Amino acid sequence: MKKEDCIFCKIANGEIPSKTLYEDENFRVILDLSPATRGHALIMPKEHAASLYDLPDETASAVLVLAKKMAAVMSEKLKCVGLNLIQNNGEAAGQTIPHFHLHMIPRYINDGQALGWVPGEATQEELEKIRKEITE
Repeated sequence: MKKEDCIFCKIANGEIPSKTLYEDENFRVILDLSPATRGHALIMPKEHAASLYDLPDETASAVLVLAKKMAAVMSEKLKCVGLNLIQNNGEAAGQTIPHFHLHMIPRYINDGQALGWVPGEATQEELEKIRKEITE
């Protein structure tokens, strides 16, 4: 179901023009207006889901299949040497538009991007405590 005040619903459903790379009945893939690298694209479902937590299982499965298909095409056509898939959920994680979307960021040698995190440290005891929190 579309959400009337969602800009990504409007883009995904063709109400707002975009540089579309791919479209089917469930998804639209567009070039990002503020690209991290050349060819940075977004996969957006046409049905509204605010985040991964709200995404139906069948859509979640289909988005990764589509990402694989698009990655192959983008790698061949753009001659990138790597690709990041990034999906943010919630403001603390960097999500700025509350509509599920998957960033596809082609990577090139010396492209100036440093996507990642600062590795921390954890003891075996801390890891075990966290494991129990999650699994019990």
